[in-house]
Amino acid sequence: MGGPSGHPYHLLLERPEGIDVTIYSYNTNALTQAQIARVENELSIKIKLLSLPLWLTRVIRYRLSFIRTFLKFPIYSYIKLSETQVNEITSQKPDGIWYYGHGLSNVIRQFGGIRTVYSIADSYTLHFYRRIKLKSTVVSFKEYLRNVINYRKHYRMELDYPTNNVVYHTVGNGDRYFLLTINPDIDVRFLRHPHYELSNPLKEIDFARPKIRLLIAGRYDIYSFEAADALIKSFKNADDTVKGAFKLTILGKGWENHYDTLKDSGWDVNLIKFAPDYIEEITKHDIQINPLSLGTGTKGKVLDALANGLLVIGTPYALENIAVKNGESCVEYTHAEEVTATLHDIINNREKYEQMARNGRDAVLRHHNRRQVSQQFFNLFKQ
Repeated sequence: MGGPSGHPYHLLLERPEGIDVTIYSYNTNALTQAQIARVENELSIKIKLLSLPLWLTRVIRYRLSFIRTFLKFPIYSYIKLSETQVNEITSQKPDGIWYYGHGLSNVIRQFGGIRTVYSIADSYTLHFYRRIKLKSTVVSFKEYLRNVINYRKHYRMELDYPTNNVVYHTVGNGDRYFLLTINPDIDVRFLRHPHYELSNPLKEIDFARPKIRLLIAGRYDIYSFEAADALIKSFKNADDTVKGAFKLTILGKGWENHYDTLKDSGWDVNLIKFAPDYIEEITKHDIQINPLSLGTGTKGKVLDALANGLLVIGTPYALENIAVKNGESCVEYTHAEEVTATLHDIINNREKYEQMARNGRDAVLRHHNRRQVSQQFFNLFKQ
């Protein structure tokens, strides 16, 4: 619920037998006590809540974020557990400690000697490295400076990662290599991101008639601004053959202006800001387009679409670290005009792209199988 919490949830859900887990959480995604109890039951775990350090709560409460500018590292990397908390955890004599979350390297140092796996998932330094190169960053001096400062902070943090008895776990191979260029002494492992929910794994893939159902999923935000703007411009200028052959749904927040543009230009388009059952909603469609101009690691929404039998058309950032291949199990594009050209080809070669969707589903179910990935992950504690 919220942010990247789905990743550890699914790793825990399919963990091998005989692994008892106690979670200590700051509950930054604000689950209620009832929700916490439900998760404990679903995962057969114990959850204990921690309070953020008093100094950090004051920074948040009194809106003193400017302090971050003067810090050497990102602010969350200064978090440490109290002596009481450390003693409580060590008294349980854990066989291993698993960290999940951004900036916990100081906490790692409080438990020297215990086998540790740190799921950093993505390299934040790589994120800011890519963000600095965006047009929207370069044209604004304030935005450029802010991202350079964040890049330097995260670079220092990742350079300072502890190396003794710690395995770092990423869901991005590019993230792994980038981390090793910063800190060659750390042990970093790349594991495929597990797929999440399946609606109907035996669903027959047969594009709808008379109109093929097209979906754009995800928020319109910093991760998609540039690629989404280019895609909508290309769609606006598409010919009537394409506009008449597809029914387009946009699922996500922030798309209102683009929705109006497409509707005025003749598209049969629908806007859904929020779907109570996300998987149920996406499986009503045949094709998903993911226009991402920024990103690291693995994109959960892309995995969801592929695993549930949708053909995915996406940018390199949308499809990176997923076990699919352009032209065989997905369609990767660089320029927005390639998407409209692909839609033309889909109209004339439906079976070719239906088979591509089947191949994509098979690849994700095989290589991103959450039981298999969970086994690989928990083996990291034994090595």
